[in-house]
Amino acid sequence: MNFEQSQQYIMSKPEVVENFPFGSDVRVYKVKHKMFATLSMGKNSEHYWLNLKCDPQEALLLRDAFPSIIPGYHMNKKHWNTLILDGTIPEEEVQRLIHNSYMLVVSCMTDDNRQAIEAQL
Repeated sequence: MNFEQSQQYIMSKPEVVENFPFGSDVRVYKVKHKMFATLSMGKNSEHYWLNLKCDPQEALLLRDAFPSIIPGYHMNKKHWNTLILDGTIPEEEVQRLIHNSYMLVVSCMTDDNRQAIEAQL
């Protein structure tokens, strides 16, 4: 999955807003003002890096399974992973991880907000 595909899939989620609080080179994606993803050119890399929230136990398993999944760059490494979008992670897996990150944030919202978003899925 490349930059454009990742961005398009992220933006397809209900009520997602893209902004740039860290400068024009880091895209931050939020749902109801809560961040669930960032997308930027990787440090010293020709590939984009996608930061996603993740269950801590699954985060460790993913890092073992995929060399291009590393602890969250500039994030809480227990709860975030960085996916290096170099084509080695299957597209379906990247989509699953984006969806999981989104749903982790949605699941912590107030009942009204959560139910309104879930009704759009």
